[in-house]
Amino acid sequence: MRREIGCNRIDHQLSRRNFVAGSAAGAATIGGLLTPAQAETVKSGQKRILQVFLQGGLSQFESWDPKPGTKYGGPFRAIPTSVPGIHICELMPHMAQRMHRLSIVRSLDLKTNDHRIGRLRLEKGRTAGDFPYVGAVASKYLAPDNPPLPGYLHITTRGLEDNTNAFLGAQHAQLKLLGVNAPENLNRPASLDEESAQRRNEFRRLANERFAGRGGQPAFTEAFDSSFEMAQRLMKRKSLFEQEPSAKDVERYGSHPFGARCILARELLNNGATCVKVTHHGYDTHAENFNFHLEQLDEFDKTFCMLLDDLHDSGMLESTLVLVYSEFGRTPKLNQRYGRDHWGTSVSVALGGCGIVPGAVVGSTNAEGTEVAEREVSGGHLFHTYFRALGLDTMANHDIPGRPVPIGDPAASPIEELLA
Repeated sequence: MRREIGCNRIDHQLSRRNFVAGSAAGAATIGGLLTPAQAETVKSGQKRILQVFLQGGLSQFESWDPKPGTKYGGPFRAIPTSVPGIHICELMPHMAQRMHRLSIVRSLDLKTNDHRIGRLRLEKGRTAGDFPYVGAVASKYLAPDNPPLPGYLHITTRGLEDNTNAFLGAQHAQLKLLGVNAPENLNRPASLDEESAQRRNEFRRLANERFAGRGGQPAFTEAFDSSFEMAQRLMKRKSLFEQEPSAKDVERYGSHPFGARCILARELLNNGATCVKVTHHGYDTHAENFNFHLEQLDEFDKTFCMLLDDLHDSGMLESTLVLVYSEFGRTPKLNQRYGRDHWGTSVSVALGGCGIVPGAVVGSTNAEGTEVAEREVSGGHLFHTYFRALGLDTMANHDIPGRPVPIGDPAASPIEELLA
């Protein structure tokens, strides 16, 4: 089956058939026992974020807001979940059994059908302007001093370049991991011993201080320092990328690239990462919407639920905010190629874990799913909700010099009924 592409943006070129599988990351202990890294992370009380981004535009009809038997509902059934009264699409049977761990927002209106704008409105919580992404804010305010890993890690296969850190500083920018392999050039040259490397590092530090003392712009040295420090942290954790997953992990998570990326995400969170984002590409279904969602969600459903189970069983779910989202939804009406096009008018997202009331549904769409019927929310409302759940006052200003900049959009507020 050949996938027809409806427009020429790079977002549409990320077909799952173009994925390149990498070797999977390190295995974790299963069966109720915590690894030392897990135990230390739980003990520290650190709060963190797991973002699962379903790139391309997940159909709300085929996932969180099914409308079977209606004009635009499609061929799939709505099935009951572990929470009485909540039904989701039958394409997510594993998720249905774990619905008591997440909540759904069915009334998001992003007011755009553009990939990039939809993504920015969800990540920044603003409709315009240069503001930091969710992961950058988490790195700034949730990461401990001298964190063991970079604060904002994104596991993907490729993707768009954005100014994710805005004015928060280079150390809070997204570090993109292409697949599950370690970033390039993490090995120290064989000709450079440890003592020489330390001398070079000290020389770099002194040179930076001298540059700053002469009136140099700190942003330049900060960017170089950030890259160097990120590399040092990853060098110390290189084993995370080198160990093969256990046979049991491969069986549970799947042998596909998304399974490998979720195993790596688990290991990064276990070892002190503050925000880990995992992208599952391939939801831009301008053609053969039902067949592609059948395929995509079959891969997503069990794999994501295994990751959710591991977070829960290790005790980390209580301190980890879990977000499942897409840059918009899909149109109610099918096009001539049996596809659904871009639709930002009535979008669904799921979230759970730290600070979130589980097993709830916020908002609703009308009977045919063409518009929000109750409790319309924006990306700004979600942004406030995320960080309020993590204990951050989003009405306060960012901790930066210069003019005051509110952390969250002053025109929005948290979704109070979701806050535990």
